[in-house]
Amino acid sequence: MTDASRTTSSRLAPKRIYRFLAIAEAVTWTLLIIAIIAKYAFQLDTLVPIAGPIHGFVFLSYGAMQLVVGHNQRWSAGTVLLGIVTAIVPYATIPWERRLERRGMLEGDWRMQATDDPRDQRPIDRLFRWAINHAVLLVIAVVILVAIVFFLLLQAGPPTEWFA
Repeated sequence: MTDASRTTSSRLAPKRIYRFLAIAEAVTWTLLIIAIIAKYAFQLDTLVPIAGPIHGFVFLSYGAMQLVVGHNQRWSAGTVLLGIVTAIVPYATIPWERRLERRGMLEGDWRMQATDDPRDQRPIDRLFRWAINHAVLLVIAVVILVAIVFFLLLQAGPPTEWFA
C-alpha cells in the first residue's frame, strides 16, 4: 500500500465517516429545532420546509451508514438497531458515537479482503467486500436508495397521519 492510498484509506475510514454523519445528524436536528421554534414563536413558516428535508435526508443517510459501518465492524443487529434509534432522539448520535469509540467498536479500516474468519465466506460478506472495493458505486447506490426512501416518505406524509 502506498503512502497516498494509506492516507486516503485512513481519511475515509469507517470511524471518520461515522463521526461526520453523527455530528451532521445533530447539526441538522439543531436546524430543525430552530426552524420549529421560528415557526411557532415568530410565525416564520419558511424555515421548516428547508430544515425538515435536510434533516430527513441526513437522518436516512445516518441510518444507511449504520448498516454499512455496522456490517464492516461486525456489530450485532441490536447494536446497529440501537444506533439507528439514536438518530430519533435529538443529539443522541454524538454520545452514541463516543461510546462506540471508547469501546473500540469503530477501530480498523474497511474489510476489503477476505480473512480466515468463516463469516468472510458468506455471500453477503463477499457482496459487501465487492461493494467496498467499488466505493464510488456503493456511494451512488446508497445515495439513490436514500433518495428513494426519502421520496417515498415524503409521499406518505407525516408519520402521525400514516394510520389515521
